[in-house]
Amino acid sequence: MRISTAEVLDCLDQIPRVDILDEAQFATLLRSHFAKSRLEQSRFEHLYHLFFHEMLEDLDPLTEAAADQIETALQELMAKAQQNPLAVAVTEFLANRPEAYLRWLDGMRSEGEVEDNAPKGLAANAGGLVRRLEMLQTIRETRAALDGYLEANRTQIHWETRSRLRRLVHHRLDTAYRLMTTDQRPKVAPPNKIPVPDLYGELGRRSFAGLTPGEMARLRDAITRLVRMLRDAAGRRHKARARGVVDMRRTLRAAAQTQGVPLSLKFRHKPLRKGRIVVLCDVSGSVWSSARFMLTMLYALQDCFDRVRSFVFVDEPVEVTHYFDDFDVDRALEEILHSPDIAHGAATDYGRTLRFFKRIHMDTITKKTTVIVIGDGRSNYGNPEDAIFEEIRDRCRRLFWLNPESEQFWYSGDSEMRTYETLCNEVHHCQNLNQLTHFIKNLVI
Repeated sequence: MRISTAEVLDCLDQIPRVDILDEAQFATLLRSHFAKSRLEQSRFEHLYHLFFHEMLEDLDPLTEAAADQIETALQELMAKAQQNPLAVAVTEFLANRPEAYLRWLDGMRSEGEVEDNAPKGLAANAGGLVRRLEMLQTIRETRAALDGYLEANRTQIHWETRSRLRRLVHHRLDTAYRLMTTDQRPKVAPPNKIPVPDLYGELGRRSFAGLTPGEMARLRDAITRLVRMLRDAAGRRHKARARGVVDMRRTLRAAAQTQGVPLSLKFRHKPLRKGRIVVLCDVSGSVWSSARFMLTMLYALQDCFDRVRSFVFVDEPVEVTHYFDDFDVDRALEEILHSPDIAHGAATDYGRTLRFFKRIHMDTITKKTTVIVIGDGRSNYGNPEDAIFEEIRDRCRRLFWLNPESEQFWYSGDSEMRTYETLCNEVHHCQNLNQLTHFIKNLVI
């Protein structure tokens, strides 16, 4: 979380105005100064609970009295764990030094670096599961090691001290287990959905996947008219702003020559900036029937943007921008559909796609870039790599998701829309011309 020194000082200034022993007031004060978006509110809640509840020091006086014996037991466990970095992290967690353990937990969210010859399918997403099993086994071994230590020192340690030590360490191991098994994905409400106007009647409500040849021809004519209208509107908007906004300082300075009457307006010459678009498009199965219309409209409006770069994927991202540069839109879509570089028969894997995109193409995304993901979010129960998706969201200007699947199925089966939806600026159900037009109008104008 990005927190400036000024925000910390503002928070400290407000401390005397609340009762810091009232947790609701105290938490609200911190949240209001440090959490500035929906996602940051989720991060704040997680960190606040972790710091003030999960990792709270045990202040029991009896435990304090046994501090020396606890330290001796932990040193014994640490000596046995030296050959296993994960065991060292768990032991340090027991000693109230959680940093190493929390780093292990964070590493479980991603499969890490991916090689070109890495396995595909479920095997490509097994790394997180393997690390989770390894951590579970280490926690069990640490628990058994503590019980063995106490049993071996029955005559040296008083039974009350043994009881307190066992209770304390088991409580902290339970906390470590709970942190490992609890889903740490953002628990934030998805963006509000705006009602879509009915612009084209029955044709506009028909799903792209169910169009007849005649309806498809009418749809193409409607798209052509819409593209012409949006180009004209965008051109007028850029032309009107080409002279910039009024510069009040220069206008008032010039007015001194006419006794303070501003007869001549001065402008700041800052024309509107055209956006850069990066499209990530799922081309598997039924998604393609809808995605091709979305790509058609984006490239038909290409002169309204600074640059459009397109990547299609099933289980790995492939850049197809050059097809649109070399051919017209219809021919480009056909070339993409038959390209040997795209594994159309593979199982869809969003996690593997995001890992490859991060390694090879992440530099295409800057703060001037709008990222549009087109897909149904179904990843065959693989790792969704929400951490990488969140990194893309942080790097770009805006992140949109267009899902052609019916909304009633978004959260069923292998769909990861519940995960991805919370990380997007906007999520749109885009199954027909009305919905696509609504999105494109907002994007262009």
